[in-house]
Amino acid sequence: MSSYRITGETGEWEIVVGMEVHAQVVSQSKLFSGAATEYGGEPNTQVSLVDAGFPGMLPVLNKECVAQAIRTGLGLRAQVNKYSRFDRKNYFYADLPTGYQISQFEHPIIGEGKVEIELSEGEKRIIGVTRLHLEQDAGKSIHDQDPTRSFIDLNRAGVALMEIVSEPDIRSPEEAGAYLRKLRQILRYLGTCDGNMEEGSMRADVNVSVRPVGEEGYRTRCEIKNLNSVRYVMQAIEIEAERQITIWEEGETVDQETRLFDHVKGETRTMRSKDDAHDYRYFPDPDLLPLELEQSWIDELNAALPELPEDKRARLEKDYGVSQYESGVLTAEQSIADFYEDVARGADARLATNWMLGDFFAALNRTGRSIEDSPVSAQGLRELLGLISDSTINGKIAKEVLEDMVETGDSASAIVDRKGLRQVTDSSAIEATVQGILDANADKVAEYKSGKDKLFGFFVGQTMKAMKGKANPAMVNEVLKKLLSA
Repeated sequence: MSSYRITGETGEWEIVVGMEVHAQVVSQSKLFSGAATEYGGEPNTQVSLVDAGFPGMLPVLNKECVAQAIRTGLGLRAQVNKYSRFDRKNYFYADLPTGYQISQFEHPIIGEGKVEIELSEGEKRIIGVTRLHLEQDAGKSIHDQDPTRSFIDLNRAGVALMEIVSEPDIRSPEEAGAYLRKLRQILRYLGTCDGNMEEGSMRADVNVSVRPVGEEGYRTRCEIKNLNSVRYVMQAIEIEAERQITIWEEGETVDQETRLFDHVKGETRTMRSKDDAHDYRYFPDPDLLPLELEQSWIDELNAALPELPEDKRARLEKDYGVSQYESGVLTAEQSIADFYEDVARGADARLATNWMLGDFFAALNRTGRSIEDSPVSAQGLRELLGLISDSTINGKIAKEVLEDMVETGDSASAIVDRKGLRQVTDSSAIEATVQGILDANADKVAEYKSGKDKLFGFFVGQTMKAMKGKANPAMVNEVLKKLLSA
């Protein structure tokens, strides 16, 4: 295993990180009510009496949210617990109307699982998953709308969350970033969380501690709350680790506490002392029966799971001959993988891979488009590659055609016909042009024959220029070799 060390005044230190990821469940309604979950609604327009904590309102468990949790557990190769239970986690916030959160404590719906990550050097590591439990989200307190008052928006109150807790197996900011990206990828493939961290539907709490290299056991940890990007997670871990190392090396003790990360100042700061489980006074929710699952339902959900990223990577490498690196890029998102396969099924697979990862992605980046709103469809790109394969156009002309396709939305064939770009494959026409180039550059022909082999490229370039790029390059090379050897 590659090592990540921080050198302090007294020697080398190791980072120990565990992560709690809150992933909003993809569902039409909340965990215990029928209120909508759509992002961006007007404040307090997606709130039921249950969400608002009105007396006498009883929660009703959303079956689809349970199914999504099971799918996620299966996707994480985790234990699905047939018996689980909802508990009340008691604490007071202004945006928590009931004064408690319905969560799972002693009996979560999902047990131990694992996530395989890949690091920059191609090294792979397994990060253990301790548990996944279902819980309801709180509302949102808004402090910047008025100089003297705070406002409460309960649209998020009651939204279903999956809290995915890792083992303290992460040993560097890079591993933390890789874990979060891989987890997000799996959830998006499964369709159980959209992973939009900027919208708050996926956020991470990071537990950080440090210890001298070689020391057994764990030192006091601090939790950094509500990190909403991979970059912030990585930065916060590094900054917090350095803070703790300084404290230990000065002979002081790190206090267990919850901290916030300020990305502008590049520091973490105290939020509150860390709460322990007994501070929340957990007890079984009296309004909800224990959740008991049938194995037949778990099997049914398992049978309907989509192909997961690791399986898809292995299949693309086998079926299309892509490299490990290429398969990683092509499976980063389900939509990219689907687009690629749509292209590659009816085209030369190597050509499809090269064009997807090269000119096609470059065109999307240049125009600020994603694969979902690409101006060129998979069928359109497949047609373009077909024109290369059957020698209708060459690779250089194809780049020009792709640019036009991106700008106009026209098909490759229509553009080739409109611009008269069909490749010249008439050997007599190519030979006549090549002969003219050689006659006009007799001095360079003499130099070539005297041993300056690099001039061959000059003759190719002059011929292609004379024929406006439309000559078949292979035929140009063949004719040149014949005439220059005469």
